[in-house]
Order: sequence, then structure tokens, then C-alpha cells
Amino acid sequence: MANTATRLISLIMLLQRRPNQKAAELAGELGVSIRTLHRYIEMLDEMGIPVYSERGPYGGFSLVRGYKMPPLVLTPEEAVAVYLGTSLVEEMWGQLYREAAQGALAKLDHVLPDEQRHEIAWARRTLLATHMHRADYTSLAPVLEKLRRATRERRRVMLVYRSRSQPEPLRREVNPYALVHRWGWWYMIGYCHLRADIRSFRVDRIVELILGDETFNTPADFDVRAYLSTEPHTQPRVAVRLRFTPEGALLALDDRAMWDSVDEGDDGSVEVSFGAPNLAWAVRAVLYYGSQAEVLAPEELRYLVCEQSRAVAALYDMKIETLLNGGTSDE
Repeated sequence: MANTATRLISLIMLLQRRPNQKAAELAGELGVSIRTLHRYIEMLDEMGIPVYSERGPYGGFSLVRGYKMPPLVLTPEEAVAVYLGTSLVEEMWGQLYREAAQGALAKLDHVLPDEQRHEIAWARRTLLATHMHRADYTSLAPVLEKLRRATRERRRVMLVYRSRSQPEPLRREVNPYALVHRWGWWYMIGYCHLRADIRSFRVDRIVELILGDETFNTPADFDVRAYLSTEPHTQPRVAVRLRFTPEGALLALDDRAMWDSVDEGDDGSVEVSFGAPNLAWAVRAVLYYGSQAEVLAPEELRYLVCEQSRAVAALYDMKIETLLNGGTSDE
């Protein structure tokens, strides 16, 4: 129903912009069949929107002369939602959509009544989402712009890509289906011709990108949200249990969103469980908490954490006698 409502509003705006438009033209603009277009015209008529048609080579559908869409009417909460959404677009996309976002907010400020503008002014002062990136992505703007264009125009891209498991960059040809901001990073989701499957590519790992001329069709059954929910390398494959000491219990409780389960012990300790995509990821997660957390399971993870801890200790090992004698750590 949401798509129908959006298309009805778009249809009114198309008719308002130019009279005497053919059914085929309007259907093409809306991306629907001519039969559906006629059904939309009937729906507008039932809603009291004055649409009429004229036959002949110069005829077509038009709004009754003088009809205009009513002014934008939003509740204060809806106005704030629009403002917050526009602000997030600017925060997420940076310079690619900064001017568009600022322009949209300026238009809102001019058309909304005082009550809604006051609500937006309050939201501007008190509701803020910022620093959603893990790094400064200003340098990625040209790559993101090319990828945005490639996904919009459905054009294949040629790229040189460096992955974590493959430090030596490889050349890939990819049909980009979607751009996703996830976990503080930008990803391109698309069909990789080298792997003959859909893959995720972290944008900051793209060494070189060329926008090709060859076009593609996105599979009708591709759903980016469904793909992300079942993405193989992000699915938990290692079940981890940790015990936090009483002194570290607050750390566990403060990070409650990270755990699948949390059990507080009578002695003040806390046991948690969570799923990790692999053992290497789990090792990094455990080491973050240092001596405050002990691995209870799996046994292999206990061994890897112990091994990694010894390697870190060796890296920073200093001879006490050297320090006591006033020497430096690199003697």
C-alpha cells in the first residue's frame, strides 16, 4: 500500500507539472503497466482529484486547470522524523548528498508552519546522530560516487581489491547490486564474476575502480536485506562462553548488547555467551577485556588466547635489571 500511495502522489505531481500526457508515458514514469495506470486514475477520481482525458494526437491525461496539491501537512513528530532522516543522509553519505540534504531542510523551513519549525529547531539542538563512521571517508567520496552511479545505471565495474585473507590485490569484475553502510564501514554487494557468486566488498579496500560500459540486470529475486541476514562470513560459527571476574563484572554489564546471554553469579562474577564468526575474531574480542575475562569454552579458544597473550607479552618484554640500571628498553 505504501508503494501505491507514493505512486499516486507521484502521478499527481507528474500531471501537475505537464498536462496532456499519454497513458504510456505516465506508466513508464511510474514503472507500472498501462492497466495499472488506469486503475490509479480511477483511484484519484474516487479521492476527488479532478483528472480528465482528451482524445487525439495532442490529447492525454490532465488535471483540471488551476488544481494544485494541498500544502505540505506534517505533525510536529513527522516533521522531526523528516529532519532526522535528512540529517542521517548527510551524516552517512557526506559530500555526495550534503547539498541535497541541506536543500531539503531549507525547503522544509520555508513551507512548514511555526509549530513544526519550532519542533525541528528543538530537535536540531537536542537530537543528534554523529560519528557513525569508523574513519574519515572523505577520500572515498570519488569511489562511492562511481559505485552509486554504477548501481543506479546497472553498469559493471572493474576493480582491484585487497581482502583481509588475500593481502595481494586481485582484479575483479563485479555487477554492483547495492551499497550498504554496516558496522561503521561502507560495503558494495554484488555479483563477482571471479567467484561466480554474490560477494561483499569493503569499499575502503578497493585499490582501483573503473566504471565499465557493460550493463547487467539485477536478479528479480535479489533482496539485499535477506542476503545480509544470511551472509556466510557474518554468521556465528563459534559458540563462546566467558566468565568476568567480580572486578570486571561492570564491563560485561555495560556491554550487555554484545552477549546472547548474561548470568550474574552470587560472588559478583558474570558469565556471558556470544557467537563469533570465527576463532580469530573471538580471540580479538576476548583480548579486549584483558585479565578481566576468562574463556570457559571452547577449549581451542582458550589455547589461542593463551598463545596470543604470550606473543604480546614477549613483544613488550623488558629486562627489569636493565630498567633498574637506567638503561633503555632497546639495549
